[in-house]
Formats: sequence, structure tokens, C-alpha cells
Amino acid sequence: MKSINLGWLAIVLAVAVPAGATARTATISGYVRDSQGTAQLGAIVQVLGATAANVLTVFTDDNGFYSAGQLNPGVYHVKVKAPSFLPSLRENISLRAGANRVVNVTLNTIFEAMQTLPLRPGPTQEDDWKWTLRSAANRPILRVLDNGPLTVVSEKVNDADLKARVAFVAGSGADGFNAGRTVFSLEHSLFSDGKLSFNGNVGYGVGSPTTVWRASYSHQMATGSRPQVSFTMRRLAAPDAGLHDTALQALTLSVSDGFTLGDVLDLDFGSELQTIQFMGRVSAAHPFGSADLHLSPNTVLEYRYATTEPNTRMEKGFDSAPADLSESGPRVSVTGGSPALERAHHHELSISHRSRETNLQAAVFADRILNTALTGIGNPNAELEDVLPDVYAQTFTYKGRELRSTGVRLVAQRQLASGITGTLDYAYGSVLSAAPGSQWHSLPTALHTEGRHAVTTKVSGTAPLSKTRWITSYKWTSGEALTPVDLFNTSAGQADPYWSIFIRQPIPGTIFNSGHMEALLEIRNLLAEGYVPVFGQDGHTLYLVQAPRSLRGGVAFTF
Repeated sequence: MKSINLGWLAIVLAVAVPAGATARTATISGYVRDSQGTAQLGAIVQVLGATAANVLTVFTDDNGFYSAGQLNPGVYHVKVKAPSFLPSLRENISLRAGANRVVNVTLNTIFEAMQTLPLRPGPTQEDDWKWTLRSAANRPILRVLDNGPLTVVSEKVNDADLKARVAFVAGSGADGFNAGRTVFSLEHSLFSDGKLSFNGNVGYGVGSPTTVWRASYSHQMATGSRPQVSFTMRRLAAPDAGLHDTALQALTLSVSDGFTLGDVLDLDFGSELQTIQFMGRVSAAHPFGSADLHLSPNTVLEYRYATTEPNTRMEKGFDSAPADLSESGPRVSVTGGSPALERAHHHELSISHRSRETNLQAAVFADRILNTALTGIGNPNAELEDVLPDVYAQTFTYKGRELRSTGVRLVAQRQLASGITGTLDYAYGSVLSAAPGSQWHSLPTALHTEGRHAVTTKVSGTAPLSKTRWITSYKWTSGEALTPVDLFNTSAGQADPYWSIFIRQPIPGTIFNSGHMEALLEIRNLLAEGYVPVFGQDGHTLYLVQAPRSLRGGVAFTF
């Protein structure tokens, strides 16, 4: 009897082990089509594992569909070949136990490759309408693929290992023509899973140079982890008699990581360590993090925590970010002859839902900001204390009072036509305000907190013939405000206050630039709205404003 029981136990284990192993395997499937959308029958699909010997080959059916199953968890590459087409490669597809990843592939002929320039990946690329309602733009996002199913695969574009970009930008600042700047970036891929990049932003023309240098390294681990480390050095000139030609110098070390749990929960977290040298030294740590819970393939619940105001210029697709005080960190002001670093705490809970043509988001948030850095324009006298001039942008920074705000945000985004997307954003929250005509010496007591409504309309797209990429937006506020409503908004509805226009125009290729040249144009607060006058004792008038009017333009070269 005992031997019979042992026999049955052996049979049960023999059946259970393969079943358990099968449950832990994953699958990669998708469709192979040409550039016209025609399914490709008999295309060779190779799924490459970590070793050269770990190769699985399958073929597409008459619908262009392929499926590669029984894959162990890990990182894979998918290579597709077909007669008369160039091979196509999709790299770094991370699989977890039980996952079913959809990877659609479009094959191009050599003629198409010669006629079409490679697209630069960016947040405003309109070939696939991305779900931009999600707050964190550095994680995989939902995409709609032409004639294909919904996928959450974030695929790496197979660009060159080495990319470089240089831009020359100049323009009119808040109070007249200001100095120009040179912006450059250099990226190098390491072992297909890592990326090393160097960025610089050098201002020149007036006084001491304004400079930003940044070096970063990111890596995609086989486990799905996404560690990144970066080091940033900023030198912002402040040549003023009262400040004895002192320059603000800041060093920032940022470390972040992220991973996914069971294809349901995305976690991202990290911290910045900032050290400021300016009329003394001050240091601070700024942690940040977010957690995304996928309630369904089209619905995401997110919690986000931040301790610094976001820089959204990269997300707009305009990477020639300025180096002035009003738009780059650290946010710092002067009080009592010492630097005061802006310290913030932002909590946000949002839910985003995607339908076929419309994306919706609802969010609630709570903010607390100490040493709020207010932006002003004009020529402050040396007698005025607690003012940090910025010669580059012809602005200055003034230390405001503490700001506490709780509010809501509603965002709706819809694809209006091919290549054109419209967004509507409503927000309510608290702002710092002051009555127009306040006296400078009594400004600390004149500043107060008030609730404000804000409505933003934004339209963006790409012209089909000229390939012009553009964004135009208008953000209306219900009353006087020295700080924007919903300071930490990073959703699709985020926009600069008042009327702004961004244009990026490719210039046709010649024998000299080979088609990798673009003209850039940026106009902020075109109608010069929201200027709140403040009077000094000598009758001199200064203005506090959410966003000073500015016009910048230039050219960019990509190598």
C-alpha cells in the first residue's frame, strides 16, 4: 500500500512540475507589416535571449501574426527579416513570469530608408498618439498602434550609438534684448542596455557667463530595474553692485530607480542632493517618488510625491532649456544677506482613464512651499534688499511668504485630427497674491494667499507637409496671482501662464547640413499679462509676474 501511495505521489509531482513551469513562462507576439500596413506572410521572427545559443525562430501567418511562447523571464531582443525588406530589431523587451507582451513590427525597404530621415524620439512625437495624461513621462506608457492591439511595451528606438546636438539661441528677455546661449547634448549607448549623456547650456554676452553642465548615466537591468545617476553643475551670474559681482554656484547629485511589480504596479523613486554656494552655503535633500497602480489596461491610479518644482521643458520636446533663474533649479532667493532655498512638499493622487479618442484625468493635490521664489522684472536699486538679479533673463527673484494650497485638477485630451491634439485643463488651488500698487517696503505684509481658478487650452501638432512641430497654449487665471495655480502639474494640461507659442521647423537638407537642421522659436506670455506693479520709496516701479514675456529663437544641428 505504501509503494502504491508513493507511485501516485511521483505521478502527481511529474504532472505538477511541468504545469508550474509553464505558468511561469512568458510570450511575445505581434503583427509584422510593411509601411503601407500590408501583412507580411512568412517573415522570419527571431527572439534572441541573453546568450547567442538562446534563439527561438518562428514565422508569421497569412495575417502577419507571430507568437513566441514558453519564454523564461528575462530581457529579449526581437529581430524580423523578410525578402526585399531591411531587417528590423526591437531591443530590451523585459519579460516577467506569465507576461504576454505585444510587439508589432513595421518593415521598410532600402528605398524607404533612403527617402525618410530617422525621427527624433521625443515627448511630442505624433506618429503614435501617446497617453500623455500620466504624470511621470519617464516610464512606459500606453500606446495605440495602427491596426493593432493596445500595448504597454516601451520599445527602444534603434538609433545610432552616438548622437550629438548643438543649438544656438538668443532673443528678447523681460526687459529688452538679452544675451544668447549655446546648448549642446551628447549621448552614447553602452552595451545596448545603458546610456551615457552629457548636456550643456552656456550663456554669454553680458557679465559673467551663465552655465549649466549635466552628466548622467542610465541602465536597463534584466530584472526590470531602471537605475539612473546624474550630476549637474550650475553657475548663474548676478553682477550687481550690492552683491559684489557674486555668482550663484550650485551642485546637484540625483539618483533614481524604478521597477514594475507583476505588470500591475510601477514604482519610481529617488532623491536630489543640492548644495548652493552664494553669499554663504546651504544644502538640502529633495526626495521624490511615485507609484502607479494599473486598475485595468486603460485606467491608472497614481500617487506622486515631489519636493521641487518640475521642469517640463523636456516633455514639451524643446530641449534647449534655458539657464536662467526663473526656469531652472535650484529655486533660490536672498533674505538678510543669505541664500534661501525654496523647499516644497507636494502630494498628489490622480486617476487617468483612456478611451479610444479621449483621455481623462482627475487629481487632488496638497502643496506646502517654504521660501517661495517670486519672479519680478525691472531694474531694482542697490538699496533694495532681498533681491537676486538675473542678468541673463533681465529678471530678479524675491523671497515670498509660505504658500499652502490644496486643490483639484481635471484634464481632458482628444485627438482632433491626424497629427493634431487638443487639451483642456481646469485647476483650482491657492496662490500668492498682492494688490497692484503695493509699496515695496511693505510687500512682506502685503503678500497673502487666495484661491484661484485656472483654465488652460492647448493645441499641438505636426504639419503634414512642412513637418513643423508646434504647441500653442493659453492659461487664464481668475484674478491677480504671483504664482501659478497648480505649480506641480506635469500632466498633458501643463502650460506656461497666459499665451505661449513653441515652434520647431525642420530645414530642408543641403550638401552642408544633410537635413539635420531645425529652426526654433519660443514666445512666452506674448500679451505681457499678469504684471503686478510694486512702488519703491523713490517712485521707481517694479513688477512681479508669474511668467515674464520673452521671445527666443535660434537654430539646432543634429549629428
